[in-house]
Amino acid sequence: MTNQNLYVDVNVLQTVPSSNINRDDTGAPKTALYGGVTRARVSSQSWKHAVREAFRDDNVSVGTRTKDAAKLLADKLQALDVTMTPEAAEAKVDEIFKAASIKLNKERETGALLLISQGQITKLAQYALDNSELDKKEVKKVLKGDQSLDLALFGRMVADNPELNVDASAQVAHAVSTHEVVPEYDYFTALDDEQPDDTTGAAMLGTINFNSATLYRYANVNVNELSHNLNATDAIHGTTDFIRDFLLAMPTGKQNTFANKTLPSYVMVTIRPDTPVNLVSAFEKPVSSNKGYVQPSIERLEGEYAVTQQFVEKPLLNVVLGKADSQVGEQAANLSELLEKVTAALSEAVQDENTDD
Repeated sequence: MTNQNLYVDVNVLQTVPSSNINRDDTGAPKTALYGGVTRARVSSQSWKHAVREAFRDDNVSVGTRTKDAAKLLADKLQALDVTMTPEAAEAKVDEIFKAASIKLNKERETGALLLISQGQITKLAQYALDNSELDKKEVKKVLKGDQSLDLALFGRMVADNPELNVDASAQVAHAVSTHEVVPEYDYFTALDDEQPDDTTGAAMLGTINFNSATLYRYANVNVNELSHNLNATDAIHGTTDFIRDFLLAMPTGKQNTFANKTLPSYVMVTIRPDTPVNLVSAFEKPVSSNKGYVQPSIERLEGEYAVTQQFVEKPLLNVVLGKADSQVGEQAANLSELLEKVTAALSEAVQDENTDD
């Protein structure tokens, strides 16, 4: 996979009832001003975190984002060499981090969170045990290889040593409502179970901010970049793993209070040979309705997709789930069929390019 660009766009419409899944510094649901009105918003970081957690549940390769990478490495050294003392392990870790040009503070923590895969930890420990003198180039090679899927998708920035940066192969947009939202407040009280029956007043009271919305969610994957971070085969499987968990995962803010877990109402996945396209401009004019927002939002989204075809090359695939009479792409009966169509199209694109080479 070398010359042809290959991008996968994931467009989602999802209705969320009364909820507060992603809070700002005041505890209120995050919002954005778009098209002149206030929209509900869920940050990209929040949804990426949900995807990473879903990867763990699905046994997909996932790394660890932590300031305690030194401890993880010391533990791995001692696991591989049971005769190594904790002091010797710490000394070896210091050598490794010095070779990697990553600083540790007095608490033996990195200055910022470091995303590192389990494969990198294991290989780094084994390399250090096999070599009394550490080569900076080899240490860098280990820290750039064996990437977990979340590292390969979302990238890594290492301020101490930019050579260890990993370019992200996926972009996730902040989700925004397709329509204007009005913030709401739930006033609640709680009683003390042990208080006498004739006691008046509540033992606790407060308010919770919430809203409800039909969200437009968008993400894309640069399959070439993902292949560079992994390999062609793993990139195809990694793309479909990401699509599945991006569709099914959801941030968990206040979920016990609102029980707001929903599934997408509509999904459109597009494989493009030229450029990714975010279709949020379909909702720059907010959808207005008193009979629900999903159907008019679908119509707006498919209309915007048709308009964009004037500017871009014909997609290699456009597949839709959730609208049987869609006029803009192939229909999938269920999520499994959608992922099968995406896998087949990506495999064919990769095979064609290899043939051309």
